[in-house]
Amino acid sequence: MPELTPDHAILLQRLSLRGFQPAAFPLYPGAVGIRRGAFAALLEPLAGGTFRQLGQPFYLIEGNLSVRVSQGGSEWFVWKSRKVEATPDLLAELARFSSEVLSALVPSA
Repeated sequence: MPELTPDHAILLQRLSLRGFQPAAFPLYPGAVGIRRGAFAALLEPLAGGTFRQLGQPFYLIEGNLSVRVSQGGSEWFVWKSRKVEATPDLLAELARFSSEVLSALVPSA
């Protein structure tokens, strides 16, 4: 994991106060993982004490990052042989999660 600065720690504290928890995802050692409920995001520490979200947030299946795929006219979250349908409600929750992560990452003035 990259070295974090005090400014990174402040942003991680802000995320914690909003209910996000740190999470380790061994396949992404250079990223800071955060999760809340059934969703997770990978954050890349940047110079200046900020973070950039890597890709899109994830739905967690058995604690693992899933990928979103289209199959048979439906959207699915898939991890190994497990899959969960990406229902409109689940996609709305994922969008809320993403919005709240991005909002928390904006440095306060």
